[in-house]
Amino acid sequence: MQSDIRCPRFYAEPSMQRVETAMGERAERNQNQNQNPDHSIVIIGAGMIGREHMRVATLLGRAKVHGLFDIQSSSMDKAEEAFRNYSDSPLVRYNSLEAACFDSETDIIFICTPNFTHYEVLRTAIISGKAIFLEKPIATSLADAAEIIEMVNAYTAVIQIGMQYRYKAQYTDAFHEVYAKGTLGEVKTISMSEYRPPFLDKVEQWNKFNSNSGGTLVEKCCHYFDLINLMANSRPKSVAAIGGQAVNFLNFEQDGVRSDIDDHGFVIIEYENGIRANFTLNMFCPDLVEELIVCGEKGRLVAIESSSFVVGTSSKAAIKIEVQAATKTQPNISADITYPAIIEESGHHGATYFEHEALMDQLNGQESDSATPLQGLWAMVVASAAQESISSGAVINIKQFIDDNQLTKKLAL
Repeated sequence: MQSDIRCPRFYAEPSMQRVETAMGERAERNQNQNQNPDHSIVIIGAGMIGREHMRVATLLGRAKVHGLFDIQSSSMDKAEEAFRNYSDSPLVRYNSLEAACFDSETDIIFICTPNFTHYEVLRTAIISGKAIFLEKPIATSLADAAEIIEMVNAYTAVIQIGMQYRYKAQYTDAFHEVYAKGTLGEVKTISMSEYRPPFLDKVEQWNKFNSNSGGTLVEKCCHYFDLINLMANSRPKSVAAIGGQAVNFLNFEQDGVRSDIDDHGFVIIEYENGIRANFTLNMFCPDLVEELIVCGEKGRLVAIESSSFVVGTSSKAAIKIEVQAATKTQPNISADITYPAIIEESGHHGATYFEHEALMDQLNGQESDSATPLQGLWAMVVASAAQESISSGAVINIKQFIDDNQLTKKLAL
């Protein structure tokens, strides 16, 4: 198995053990409040996800948020207003991307701008030589993604991709059961689904158009293809998909251009090691439900998360394990594994907290299991192949798809 797909070790300890460790470390930091954080962050892009990273970094306390930049001054206003609710630290507002990236007071750049800007922002940020956190997806086109891989191959500083779903409690525990404990034996099939409301409002509604987002399966679902790739522990062989725009934004226009973003999809993936997987997306549901079902030679695992966009509503994470050898003394498992409120409410149901932990560990010279640019590219390959299958109606041979998009050398095939 090549290192670009190999399942990382975020599953080495179950979620509740990880929480216990994190809370102990947080308590220790709180006892040393006079100690300055080790790192200093600049946020590029002050929208929803940029504000989430500001909040989580401050909560974790291992880095300070030094400043931010956004071409929309109103976005910086909102971000600074939110920041003042939990921090009285100074906050620099930069007047250019270059000023933000090259400030010697910071050592980490968070790129949280709209998808279609990632490539150009990274080209500037990478000149700084600083550690970089690049939000998902790495780009909106495979051509740009390939250029990014080229750029980062020789980069000596840390680059982490924003694939934080692997740190959600139910997925951490699912991988722990499958790979650390071998509960299911050899994995045979993987099913994953997300049911949720439509895309939220973004600046100038950029996420309502494929040209800006890369398509729904790239923008929203690269998280799930990352997880499926890791669970399969193999390279994808073929992808087939159907989908379309059934309900959402059918009459929405921006500057005379109609929205073309898909709101549902069904994807089937075959892997080189024989594992077969499927993914279902529906974006016209009232609340959010994610589900992962893994079946192996010894049984079945179900990992589920339910949540809502209603303010004040907490998410719930659970896992259920059904194995053939279950007995009265070793029964099947069904457990609530929701993170404690202080972590769960911080962002993406607690996943962003542990994503920041992984970044800080990496910067401090420890081994990290955070998402790499190459893993981000593989998730995008599956997502882009699925988008192509929806458009063409064809089953996509991944090797041919990679060749056609001039990615063979980038992926070391």
